[in-house]
Amino acid sequence: MKTSPLCIAVAFAAGLIAPTAIRAEAPPPPPTVIESQSLDMHSSADETVSIFTSNVVVTGNDLRITCDRLEVVSVRIGDKSDTIGQQDKFKSLLAVGHVHIIQGDREASCGRAQVLPRDDKVILTESPVVIDHGNNTVATGEPLVLLRGERRVTGQDVHITLPAIKDLGFGKNAPLPEPDAPAIEPTK
Repeated sequence: MKTSPLCIAVAFAAGLIAPTAIRAEAPPPPPTVIESQSLDMHSSADETVSIFTSNVVVTGNDLRITCDRLEVVSVRIGDKSDTIGQQDKFKSLLAVGHVHIIQGDREASCGRAQVLPRDDKVILTESPVVIDHGNNTVATGEPLVLLRGERRVTGQDVHITLPAIKDLGFGKNAPLPEPDAPAIEPTK
């Protein structure tokens, strides 16, 4: 028996079907892929440390990182006697040397980036530059901390370039006031 679209619409309007019940499930995120010219990987009972060097490229869920060296720490699960255990979730990534990160409409370049996926945080040091193409801003500072979940950037010694500010109302033909002009005394 087929359910007609009209029946679904009536059931939805009556509150018998939740909006999520008729939406398609989102596809699972793609796997994270790391490529490099060399790798040194070692495991303990609880975690695996992987060090990638030379022409490192990471691609994943709306993320691309390129750098000279990448140290990845991931949680280890499964048989503890395996030489290299099954890896579950990333604890941290430390990218060093010519780091370039692209995620969504943001792009960052620096000498060192620490990525903390559990905290939705990226800490950029060594001359970081962050460009947000969504709002046309460029920020530099030392360090810059990107908080992905909050779409927020914090930093020290910051220099930020923003889009132009609209004309605030001076007449086009009127002369601009002199910066050191004395204050005008009110008339009595």
